[in-house]
Amino acid sequence: MPDPRLCCGSCFGDRFLHKHIAAVSTKAGDCSYCGTKAVALVDPMLLADKFGLLINIYQPDEKGKFLVEWFKEDWILFHEALDIARCKELLADVLDDGDIVRRRFSPSSRYPSDRLNKWEKLREELMYSNRYFPTALLDEDRLEELLSQLIADNVPDEWFRARLQTTDTAFKIDEMNAPPKRLAAHGRANPAGIPYLYLGSTPETAVAEVRPHTGEVACVADFTLHSNLKIIDLRKPRQLVSPFVLAVEDHIGLLRSDIGFLERLGLELTTPIVPQGAPIDYVPSQYLCEFIKNCEYDGVIYRSSVSDGMNLALFAPDKATPGNVKQYNVAKVSVTVAAKA
Repeated sequence: MPDPRLCCGSCFGDRFLHKHIAAVSTKAGDCSYCGTKAVALVDPMLLADKFGLLINIYQPDEKGKFLVEWFKEDWILFHEALDIARCKELLADVLDDGDIVRRRFSPSSRYPSDRLNKWEKLREELMYSNRYFPTALLDEDRLEELLSQLIADNVPDEWFRARLQTTDTAFKIDEMNAPPKRLAAHGRANPAGIPYLYLGSTPETAVAEVRPHTGEVACVADFTLHSNLKIIDLRKPRQLVSPFVLAVEDHIGLLRSDIGFLERLGLELTTPIVPQGAPIDYVPSQYLCEFIKNCEYDGVIYRSSVSDGMNLALFAPDKATPGNVKQYNVAKVSVTVAAKA
C-alpha cells in the first residue's frame, strides 16, 4: 500500500497556513505536492475545516473560473510553483472531493465594498479642497481592522540611509539621522515639520532613493532597528491577508472585497512623484501614515519606485540605532522612459 500523500506549508502562499501546518504537524519529510525537502508535513484533509468557509463566498457559475484559479487570484493561496493541475489535485485531497475542483464558480455578490471609492473621494478632497477637516471620511474602525492583517513578519534588523556628499568630507554618523523638525520637508510619509527616518533595505536602495547623478558620492549609514517594533507592510497586501484567521463567512467575503482598497493604499507610497508636485501629491500618503501612526504602529514598509528593494518610514527616528558611514561612488544611473498616454 503506497504511503499517504502529505502536504507542507510551502504548498501555500498563506502565512497563517504556514504557521498552522508547522504547529499541527507530527511528521517531517519530502512534500508529495510541491516537492520541498525535509519539511513539516500534514495530511491535507486536516485542513478541510479551514477551507470550508472560504469556499462559501463563491457561488457556482458555468461561465466562471475553477476554485483554485480564484484562490490564486484573490488570495495568492497556492505556491507559484504549483500549476493549476497540481493545485486542483491538492485542493481535491484537502476537501476529499474530486468533483468540486472541476466545477466553475464566481465570487458571491453578497459582499460589496465601497471603501476604494471613498478613498478616492477623500484623497481628492485632501489634496484640493479640505486638508484638515475633510467631509469624505473613511470607516476608521474598519481600516484599523484591515491594517492588523498587514503587520510585517521577519523585518530585517539592519537598514540604510543615504545622503549625497556635498563636500570632500563624508558626513559623520550624527549627521545621517532624520533632519531637525524645522528642516523636515514634505516626504512620502511625513508632513513638513514632522521628521520620520526613511531607510532602504540595501545600500543600493538607499542611494537610489536620493536620486543621484553619475559621478556623485553618496554617504550611506547603517541603522539597527530596536526589537519588537510593530510595522505595517503595504507592499503586497494580497499576499499578507489571510481568510483563515476569520471565523465568520461574511467577514471573509468582506475581506476579499476590501483587498483592492488595501492595494490602492500601497500604491500611494510607491507611485513616483515629481518634486515640484510633492507638497500636494504627498498629502494622501501622509494622511494614511499619520493614521497608521495613530493606531500605534512604529512605521510602514513600502516598495521602492526606483529600485528592486523596499523602504521603511520609521515614525520615531530614535527607534533605530545608527552605526557606521560608508562612501559609495555612483558609477551609473539608469533611466527608463515610456511614451505618455
